[in-house]
Amino acid sequence: MTVIPHIATLSSIPEQNPATTNPTQPKYPFRTQSQSIPNFYARIMDMERKNSANFTYMGRSISELSVNDDSLAFSDCNSDKSGEFPASASQSRRLLLSCAADNSDDLIRQLVSDLESCSIDEQKQAAMEIRLLAKNKPENRLKIAKAGAIKPLISLISSSDSQLQEYGVTAILNLSLCDENKGLIASSGAIKPLVRALKTGTSTAKENAACALLRLSQMEENKVAIGRSGAIPFLVCLLETGGFRGKKDSATALYLLCSVKENKIRAVQAGIMKPLVELMADFESNMVDKSAFVLSMLVTVPEAKTAVVEEAGIPVLVEIVEVGSQRQKEIAVSILLQICEDNMVYCSMVAREGAIPPLVALSQSGTNRAKQKAEALIELLRQLRSGNAAAAKTSDVSV
Repeated sequence: MTVIPHIATLSSIPEQNPATTNPTQPKYPFRTQSQSIPNFYARIMDMERKNSANFTYMGRSISELSVNDDSLAFSDCNSDKSGEFPASASQSRRLLLSCAADNSDDLIRQLVSDLESCSIDEQKQAAMEIRLLAKNKPENRLKIAKAGAIKPLISLISSSDSQLQEYGVTAILNLSLCDENKGLIASSGAIKPLVRALKTGTSTAKENAACALLRLSQMEENKVAIGRSGAIPFLVCLLETGGFRGKKDSATALYLLCSVKENKIRAVQAGIMKPLVELMADFESNMVDKSAFVLSMLVTVPEAKTAVVEEAGIPVLVEIVEVGSQRQKEIAVSILLQICEDNMVYCSMVAREGAIPPLVALSQSGTNRAKQKAEALIELLRQLRSGNAAAAKTSDVSV
């Protein structure tokens, strides 16, 4: 069974906030109002610095990982998107106060209560502030979940109000950054509402739903459920049509989900090969590594091998072996080897694309793993040549 790493998903993106209440009459009077605004800005920015770029995998920082670790290609999933909540300066001040409030337990209980308010505006405000508290202060994520926020937030994801749905998705995403919350989020019924948001939500809701599903798919027991919920076609759609963040997070989610065989088939049937090949061919996309790793996960099934050949993926992979980075060359030769094993037709196609010279170069100067894969593929291509020569000789004799 393929073992998939846990992918760290902390955010360091600054953001703006919404104006939905009167700042002169704060809704939550127990929030402290006595400190100066510069102090609050300093405190919030300190939170952001502590949270930013602290990616870890298996107890090591990303800087300690080798170039061959697939986790490096998937280490940059963010939490919520900056700029999604435009706000006036006075409202931003009030929200900074709420993020920095020392009596966060009282605040959290009040916010959870407001999630079930009859007023949509109060629900939006509560969901937005929960999302901020979960984003900027990691210890709040577990507190918020224990206060009972998850189920009412999931209800908001099913709202017909697109903005309320977006706020609910984003809050769930930020709560999912706490590993202890992921199981509770899934068991509380979040998967299907997240898939609906992925299908019909705003662009931000779609991106954040993809990232939330990414987080949930880090748990093996959720992968089949997410696949069977219909998420994969919408993740493939986001991979093809989304912005960079949407492409990145959907690729990461698909990589995790496709460690399960039935999800590989679903991804191929959803047309994943076309966007993967296009992204691998575009060296300016910053998606070559991610796309190649997803493809490497898929080509263990025959349907994926057929699809990558049909989408003209072999010339793209040969080009990566020739001009890509060391990591890109290693993963590309690994994919080509998987495609060519036990298939002389595909071997012939690889040889016709001029793969042998770059493979020989890689076998002499690549990483240890790349050298081994290149040598194995060269041997397969030599067997093809020997077989063709023997067949030609037999034909001459028979004539």
